[in-house]
Amino acid sequence: MDTLVALVFMTGTRLPLLFIIFLGISLNGCTGLFFQPMKPLVRTPGDINLSYQDIHFTSQDGTNLHGWFLPAEGKAHGTILLLHGNAENISTHIGSVYWLPPRGFNVFLFDYRGYGQSAGNPDLQGAFQDIEAALLWLQNKPDIDPTRIVVLGQSLGGAMGTYVFANTGQSEIIRALILDSVFSDYQQIVREKLASFWLTWPLQYPLSWLVTGKYSPTEAIGQYSPTPILIIHNKNDAVIPAHHATQLFAHATPPKELWLMPEGRHIAALNQPETRNRLVNYLLQILDNPTQHE
Repeated sequence: MDTLVALVFMTGTRLPLLFIIFLGISLNGCTGLFFQPMKPLVRTPGDINLSYQDIHFTSQDGTNLHGWFLPAEGKAHGTILLLHGNAENISTHIGSVYWLPPRGFNVFLFDYRGYGQSAGNPDLQGAFQDIEAALLWLQNKPDIDPTRIVVLGQSLGGAMGTYVFANTGQSEIIRALILDSVFSDYQQIVREKLASFWLTWPLQYPLSWLVTGKYSPTEAIGQYSPTPILIIHNKNDAVIPAHHATQLFAHATPPKELWLMPEGRHIAALNQPETRNRLVNYLLQILDNPTQHE
């Protein structure tokens, strides 16, 4: 995967000239800018009064990975597997899911290779293996129900997970796929970001062609039926525009839902109490009354 994909995740509206120059000389298949890992953990679940298990497991190629399992308070309704975005590590992304254990859901969040306490260096193929291994580890955990696992993929994590589960047969295993702020196509988002800056506008098509479309979430999402799909996106997301959500929704097969939220920031919908309550209701319906979504 080309380093141009890193443009997707730059939150500023203008890119420094030196960065553009660097892109021009780094079109060599390197994924160094595609992933933005952070090694130090800034907090643990214990710091926010959550019970947790410190988990170490191995990826498909033997790379050592690290994660946290947050048990539900009381009897668990089900288990949420979080696939976080491209930056930082689980110690910051826990902010998206810390509220779920008190509502009766187990949560497993882990770091891809090169992030946090996970070994190795990040790359796309390696991350695919890590995602597959995380779901397999969760399925084999003896104290959870493997038929009640829901995947929550955010931004890059959702794009990668959509492709992985569709192409490993694991889409039939998960109870539902929830995509939060996910782009629909690698080439398209790169083209849009290049077009947003005058210096790179003339290069939007020739450079986007250097990005593979092989792993497109749009192509993969049509392979999930009858697994329910929920797509959540903020209408004014400045990082990944909301039309990516509508494109994903158009290519998804039923049962499916699309929530376009008024909150404008990237991956911010679940910060809102109303959205959290709505998501809990959705999860309970999926897990306890799946026929309502068929």
